[in-house]
Amino acid sequence: MQRLILRSKNKIALVSGLLLAVGFLSEWMLDQAAIFEGALIIAALFGVAPIAIQAYQALKVIVVSIDLLVTIAVIGAFFIQNYEEAAIVTFLFLFGAYLEQRTLNKTRSAIKELTEMAPESALKRMENGEFAEVAVEEVDVGDVLLVKTGSKVPVDGRVIAGEGSINEASITGESFPVAKEKGSKVYAGTILDNGTLQIVADRVGEDTTFAKIIELVEEAQDAKSAAERFIDRFAKYYTPVVLVLAVLVWLFSRRLELAITILVLGCPGALVIGVPVSHVAGIGNGAKHGVLLKGSEVISDFSRVETIVFDKTGTLTAGRPAVAEKEYYGENIEEALALLASVERESDHPLAKAVLAALGPAKFATVEETEVVKGAGIVARVKGRRVAVGNRALMEREKVELDEKARADMERFEKNGNSLVLAAVDGELKLLLGVRDQIRPGVKEDLRRLKILGVKNLVMLSGDNQGTVDLVSRELGLTEAHGNMLPEDKAAYIKRLIEEEGQIVAFVGDGVNDSPSLAFANIGIAMGGGTDVAIETSDVVLMNSDFSRLPHALGLAKATARNMKENIVIAVGVVLVLLASLLFSDWMNMSIGMLVHEGSILAVILNGMRLLRYKLR
Repeated sequence: MQRLILRSKNKIALVSGLLLAVGFLSEWMLDQAAIFEGALIIAALFGVAPIAIQAYQALKVIVVSIDLLVTIAVIGAFFIQNYEEAAIVTFLFLFGAYLEQRTLNKTRSAIKELTEMAPESALKRMENGEFAEVAVEEVDVGDVLLVKTGSKVPVDGRVIAGEGSINEASITGESFPVAKEKGSKVYAGTILDNGTLQIVADRVGEDTTFAKIIELVEEAQDAKSAAERFIDRFAKYYTPVVLVLAVLVWLFSRRLELAITILVLGCPGALVIGVPVSHVAGIGNGAKHGVLLKGSEVISDFSRVETIVFDKTGTLTAGRPAVAEKEYYGENIEEALALLASVERESDHPLAKAVLAALGPAKFATVEETEVVKGAGIVARVKGRRVAVGNRALMEREKVELDEKARADMERFEKNGNSLVLAAVDGELKLLLGVRDQIRPGVKEDLRRLKILGVKNLVMLSGDNQGTVDLVSRELGLTEAHGNMLPEDKAAYIKRLIEEEGQIVAFVGDGVNDSPSLAFANIGIAMGGGTDVAIETSDVVLMNSDFSRLPHALGLAKATARNMKENIVIAVGVVLVLLASLLFSDWMNMSIGMLVHEGSILAVILNGMRLLRYKLR
């Protein structure tokens, strides 16, 4: 029966609220005192049941909770036949618990999502030299595996034969496919975009990088058990004091009604509702402005953040390669661009898409005799002209002459963090493009706002090379920037800041590879356009990947935490004034106390509602 009542706590709150409404309407509109009193009695009895059960369970483990104080106050209110206060107090208490439960109990399925992404099978070389499909669990260190185009790499290992490019976004978060050849390292869970590879297994099962991502998320989520609520901590001192005070008053004055009045006036109705209403209003404002705050404890921690750590790709940058710089050479450039566009339209490579977008509208021609040069580019014949598009190695293969100006331009483009795309027609260089991931518009101004809001350190971690990372860091004015970092490196960095340096750290990311860091940080902030795993693992989500929402989110968290403290001061202050007036003056009575008591509840609600209009200055 106890479990049934506790499971139905929210329904009981709803029934109590409806009975309250029926009671007051019957008195105000129909002048039916009997219906009014009956509805309030039933509402109070319904409402006090789960509260009394929780008080009893707490007493069994020698904990004096606010539930006990509310239960005794309701019994006292019944004793002096103040059914109105009994019904209102129980409803407010249950409604406050419902509001907190709704914001804090967010189900997370990150582990399930990650597990589903893990490779399940592999093509293993058997004793007869043939490759056969086996379960990943049957692969041992030293086994030779075959990976075909479009397949997931099943284990961590190194390439022993073949060439191709691998999408490593699930591990490094970087958008560019990485060329692989003999001797290159590969990671489980990454996808072979093109080519065929034979690899030898170095790490299998739980030892792979991808498996460690899952392990890190599990560990961090276990460590993130919800902290004890502030109200419960306060109740350890507040509840016994009020109970002892009521008993002492009864012992010395022998006035049972006065003692019960102390319990009724001392019942923390405003305190019970004040904290949840602040949090719910803050969460509502966030949702209105594209920010999802996952619970009240998140707001408290977020408001005290000292250091914000950012992933680069998809967070500070757009996550899509785009042409940033270009140089033309020779004559008949328009014709060369049309030929180039025709060739690039045939490719699905991200760099080809970036080049095609930069070239704009063009008249496409039929492409013939296409040859893909692995790790270098593509050569094709268009309108009888030989067109070569790719990197420096392809130009050397095609014997394209690169004069001093072209070499100087290439060096300058690379220093600016670009990947190079060169295009030649009939052995003559026509175009040099610098392609790189673009910084999100407005990010620099948003970072400045974060500093104004009190963030001391802005740090970037990336799987990209250190040169590119340093360029982005200088442009954005970051405190620190570290490149060549795998997921476990990022998570270790976050742990060091928290455990060794004692900092309160927020991490902002969007990829599967970011999920361990999002989970380990005091506050994980995910870009809404990122992976489901990153979003589920995080505490704060910036919807539509709108980075400009981050300063608003931090400012809102600080305003909400401040509002919560104001409500606590109002609630506790009013109770103390009521009790002091009751004990040390002649003018305080039950009626005046009730009026002030209910006024304090209205005050904290109105104060919390101010957060709905909050905007970052």
